Amino acid sequence: MEIKPTQYILENCATKRRFADSGWLLSDPLDPEPSLIRAVYEKQQIEFKDDSYGFYKFADWLPISRMLENSCAPVTYKSEGLAAELGLENLYITFSGYWPEKGARMYTCSFKETEAYSVCGRLPLHTGKILVVASAGNTARAFAQVCSDNGIPIVISVPQENINALWFRKPLNECVKIICSPLKTDYFDAIRLAAKLCESPDFIEEGGAKNIARRDGMGTTVLSAAQYIGRIPDSYFQAIGSGTGTIAAYEANLRLIGDGRFGNHLMKLIPSQNIPFTPMYDAWKAGSRALLPFNEEEAVEKALQIDAKVLSNRKPPYSVPGGLYDALCATDGDMEVVTNEELRQACRLFEKTEGNDIYSAAGVAVVSLEKALAEGKIRRDETVMLNITGGGEKRFKQEYQVTYKMPDLVISQNEPAEKIIEAVKSLF
Repeated sequence: MEIKPTQYILENCATKRRFADSGWLLSDPLDPEPSLIRAVYEKQQIEFKDDSYGFYKFADWLPISRMLENSCAPVTYKSEGLAAELGLENLYITFSGYWPEKGARMYTCSFKETEAYSVCGRLPLHTGKILVVASAGNTARAFAQVCSDNGIPIVISVPQENINALWFRKPLNECVKIICSPLKTDYFDAIRLAAKLCESPDFIEEGGAKNIARRDGMGTTVLSAAQYIGRIPDSYFQAIGSGTGTIAAYEANLRLIGDGRFGNHLMKLIPSQNIPFTPMYDAWKAGSRALLPFNEEEAVEKALQIDAKVLSNRKPPYSVPGGLYDALCATDGDMEVVTNEELRQACRLFEKTEGNDIYSAAGVAVVSLEKALAEGKIRRDETVMLNITGGGEKRFKQEYQVTYKMPDLVISQNEPAEKIIEAVKSLF
């Protein structure tokens, strides 16, 4: 099964300048000012392919040139149990993870697979370069699994604190290498390590939120919801570490308006963070486009305290044009914060009412929905989309014997780039 390369151009979110994609652009090459770029697809009305295409059923609005093996799309269904518990009439859950009865078979149990299948589908063939990805855990597992299954060379940089997140249903292909910043470091340190590696022309930066493929892959959660419901939801809930998934939801919303068949309204975006690590919430509540000043050591300490470790990005795309601040302003959105104890209770509630285990980050989103409802930010009769970004790990590990991947290299992000590059090259 194959697909034709998708036709699209790029747009600078700040200046609206449009230009062709030369293959792996992460910014506007003619504009030195920071801004996200956005894909503008030739096909304005999406044609949903059948489920045999897996994730690539949404290929019309993905910046890809090929399909990869073993993909699965997010699954949307109308909630009964949780909806009754919360008193919501039209709660729709978009689930990404492992839940075979619902048709969800993401073997890494995380919606980060949507990023990996899109980014790697955009990656030019035969470049001779090795892809580099930084991650707090779930993204690492997703990219490792996708690249292993499809023979794509990759280096994944992860904080050693999060190495236990690297479990798989079978040993990884040798094309996947894991490098770690040392203990007592966080996601931002893993990003710094990856950035130094990318100073070598032998490696290619994945780009994180700057990569249109990552955002448009994550945006398929909203496409799934719109296809199932038949309309754009009224409000959207998701826990965030970088905010990239919520930016992606906004961009998918814009494309659905342009399609013309799903409504012409913007969803109210309500992302959430895990206390005490709340840099975007703090800035938003202060009415500030810029993140508020913070002490680096204190930020690392706070990041290590949260249950939802994947929500610990210290340098998120909040302020940049096209970033989270702009998306919240455009949609009359808001933010919520959730404690560790609240999210633990929410995870238990979801499993009790819906029948499957979910990740701590998804528990944060459940609590944020409860709080927004109690505070009158949404109506009980509106169409609500709850983005459950990961779940089914407990179930998966009961059904499969998993294997853990140990680091191929632990090296400080403070080492000179030359030393890091040489050490990583020796792994291949």
